[in-house]
Amino acid sequence: MRDQEARKCAVYLRQSLDRDGERLAVTRQREDCFALAQDRGWEIVDEYEDNSVSAYDRSKSRPAYDRMVADFAAGRFDALICWDLDRLTRQPRQLEDWIEAAETRGLLFVTANGEADLSTDGGRMYARIKASVARAEGERKGARQRRAMAQRIERGIVPAGTRLTGYTTKGEVLPEEADLVRSIFDRFAAGESLFSIAGSLSEAGVPPRRSSVWHPSSVRDLLTNARYAGLQVFQGKPTGHRGNWEPLVGEPTFATVQAILTDPRRITNREGTARKHLGSGLFVCDECGEPVRAHSGRYRCRFCEINRTREPIDALVRATVAAWLDSPEIGTLTLTPPQRDDAALDRLSELRSRLASIEGDYDSGLIDGHRYQVASAKVAAELRQAERGLAQSRTGLALATIANVESPGDTFLSAPLDIQRQILSEFMAVRLRRQPRGRKGFNPESVLLKWKGTS
Repeated sequence: MRDQEARKCAVYLRQSLDRDGERLAVTRQREDCFALAQDRGWEIVDEYEDNSVSAYDRSKSRPAYDRMVADFAAGRFDALICWDLDRLTRQPRQLEDWIEAAETRGLLFVTANGEADLSTDGGRMYARIKASVARAEGERKGARQRRAMAQRIERGIVPAGTRLTGYTTKGEVLPEEADLVRSIFDRFAAGESLFSIAGSLSEAGVPPRRSSVWHPSSVRDLLTNARYAGLQVFQGKPTGHRGNWEPLVGEPTFATVQAILTDPRRITNREGTARKHLGSGLFVCDECGEPVRAHSGRYRCRFCEINRTREPIDALVRATVAAWLDSPEIGTLTLTPPQRDDAALDRLSELRSRLASIEGDYDSGLIDGHRYQVASAKVAAELRQAERGLAQSRTGLALATIANVESPGDTFLSAPLDIQRQILSEFMAVRLRRQPRGRKGFNPESVLLKWKGTS
């Protein structure tokens, strides 16, 4: 039956999860909704589609839904069709907004399955009941999922869902991906920046799992995932429970990386910690002793008027360090591995166990939310401090890249800039003198190179 009054109609389509990306559910909804609009003689002015978007959490944005609300406020349509009420909303508060629109602005809302019609008191009652039931079912489902997740964590089972790089969905190690993960941890712990690691992986054609190129943020996400150290994670945070899968990195290395990432100097430095030039902030002015800065191909001291061309200085320093590393007097450079700090590791284990115990007390109702927040925040702060302490006890990580190799000099020259800077700061102090006026060409004697530990 056609309505006596033609309506301008909007169609809203939504599917909570589209695993394959084929949009089959919204396609079926569209067919039924369009058929209803045609049957009623309504003009469809627009359709709004949120595919693979949940309506359970009101804090999450639904772009098409938000656009539809704005368009209704602007008077673009006066009728709305959905396939089912729960496709429109699972929030009783949102439903009341549409009921108010039906009562005060004459909005006609119908569903293609014929179960809801806000133009009648019976339809409004049914809609309210159904929305409340749907909300309750969602809450019960969330509680079951959280309890199941907690049980998996307590038993050390691999979390369900998208697999982690380096592992299968069952927690089995994938050798090639595992080597990549270990390499990223080692490179960052040795001093290489997030930007440098992401750039080199993209240039080498190493494919990331969820993007076309590597980004610093994707490297950081990998480095902060405690599952790589064999620890269970819930909502992005370590729980204190150990998993039953093989760790890809040791706890000392993981703690070192977390300490570097949470270093306040990294957080407050708006320009970032990655350096673009060998001597920036590392070489010093011979007259005042202040670090020089790189600018427009030159090294400059902001206090003295020393202004030197950067390229020949960097070339001299690199060649000198490489030659020294390969010199017969040095022989094979060996590196004493960082000593295992059992006391620090025991302290980390104790704190993580305390954190897990607090979580258990909260889940069991033994402590309330306020006491849980206070206790967990205190232990988390102690845990970060313990991680920093363990990181400070591990030195020489950058030197590991040139240890026990055939040509340490060549390895140094081919190493990323961040690693070169770490090695240079370990072995050599560089002071820049003022270039004599009127002298043309580069004067190597104006660059003072001093091996650390020598008189």
